[in-house]
Amino acid sequence: MTQLCTKPFWFLRHGETEWNARHLSQGRTDIPLNETGLEQARRAGHQLADLFEKGERPFTHIVSSPLKRAFVTAEYVREAIAQRTGITLPLSDDADLQEVSFGVQEGKPMGDWYNTWINGTFVPEQGERFVTLKARGIAALNRAHDRGTGAPLIVAHGALFRGLRAAMGLEINVRLPNAVPLKATPSEENWVLEMLSA
Repeated sequence: MTQLCTKPFWFLRHGETEWNARHLSQGRTDIPLNETGLEQARRAGHQLADLFEKGERPFTHIVSSPLKRAFVTAEYVREAIAQRTGITLPLSDDADLQEVSFGVQEGKPMGDWYNTWINGTFVPEQGERFVTLKARGIAALNRAHDRGTGAPLIVAHGALFRGLRAAMGLEINVRLPNAVPLKATPSEENWVLEMLSA
């Protein structure tokens, strides 16, 4: 399996959807942001624009999942940075950043099968294996580094980030909040994850 590039990157999970609010498994189903999610995307955009206004250049380009809940979140971030600083960052998508396919589980309440899916002893019917998700997440992040001159901002999904956590050697099954920017930095011993506080 391809190894994850040991270069810093930023990650942003999409804003909330109605299925998130109802604790339903979303997977590849293309659910839009709800009003809360749109507000979360706005807030994340302003948090990241604050960094640019302080003279930092935390990332040079944005690469998003093409699913609308992620791509719209990415657009809000890009627009906030442009409005506040005049910097219009390149925004592209990568199909390999899409959320895992949960097959027949999509649209159903999240159950206690998640850990067994991660350890490979269960795969939902018509769903995607965790190792497959991890492999394509690594490939997409490595490609994202090549799309710009500095660190990328990845805008994607919760299960996909679990795949990246596995690639970073971190505890895997940790829930990432909606639309809270996170910086991932490699160190000699392990990766360091830092979330921006609201």
